[in-house]
Formats: sequence, structure tokens, C-alpha cells
Amino acid sequence: MENMPLAPEPDLDLPPARLDHEHFRAVPAVHSVPGRAQPMSAAIWHGSPDLDQANEMSAGCAIGHLGIEFTELGPNHLIGRMPVDSRTRQPFGILHGGASVLLAETLVSCAATFVAAPGTACVGQEINANHLRPVTSGWVTGTARPVSLGRRSQVWEVRIVDDNDRLVCISRCTMAVIEAP
Repeated sequence: MENMPLAPEPDLDLPPARLDHEHFRAVPAVHSVPGRAQPMSAAIWHGSPDLDQANEMSAGCAIGHLGIEFTELGPNHLIGRMPVDSRTRQPFGILHGGASVLLAETLVSCAATFVAAPGTACVGQEINANHLRPVTSGWVTGTARPVSLGRRSQVWEVRIVDDNDRLVCISRCTMAVIEAP
């Protein structure tokens, strides 16, 4: 066990191809929201994932209504953030645990889609979360990283931190990889 890597290694045996042309465009492999994150080279993603497109697609649903933004795509992670405000706090004035879970599942769903082979789709099978620290204001930032990227399922971990980089929530989500409808 001493020689085991600390971080999971991505499954690089996946066929290199695009998921579909609607979610990707011919631009550099990594995009960031200007002024928030530095681009990094991509390693596990199919095609050229576009965070601007992902943010646009999310605007009219729960993701956009809660103010969630995708901010960075690194070689093996996706980062997004969510405000802690009246939309995401529970009646006692702290971040609602369900909002944290929604942030986690949003990040995993997007990342899993970016990793999935063409002709497949990813759907959530299971999610759990441990809420570790209350947050009353500011932003929380989640980072989704793969634990396992298989042909039929993916497992992701999401770490959510506050503005002071203190761990607020840790979540694990299992995605089924299915034939695209």
C-alpha cells in the first residue's frame, strides 16, 4: 500500500472522440471564466468542453436560478461555485444542505458528460454528502474529481469549500453510463 498513488489515475483507455457537436466547439481544449481561473491542459475530457456553453445551457433551470457557475476545467477536475444568499440558505440562515448536494450533482453531471464517449449519456445513480461546516454568506466552491471512470459507471468526489478554503461538504456521486437516448 505504500506504493499506491494518492490520487486516482484517469482511465485513459477511453476512445478519443467527441460527445456531440452541440456541447463542443473547435477552440483550445480548456476554458475558464475570464478573471477567475487559469486554463490547464486537458487529459480526461473528450473533444473540447466549453464552459461558456455549459453556463448558457444552465441559465434557465435550477442551476442558473441558484446562481451556480462553472469556473474552471483542469486536466482531471471541474470547478464551479455557488453564492450563499437567500436562494441557497435555509430558514436558520445557513447554507442549505440540499443546495450543496445540488452543486455537487451539477458539477458531476457536467464533468461526466464531458468524459463520456460519443453515443453515451450519463445519469445519476447515487449521491451522498457529509455537511461539515455551516456557511452564512459569500460563495462556496466545489471541485469534482473522478474516483473511477469505467465504461458502464463513473464515481466522482466533490469537495466544497468556503471563501476561506475551509471544507464545508464532501460528496460522492455514482453515474451510470448508458446508451444515448
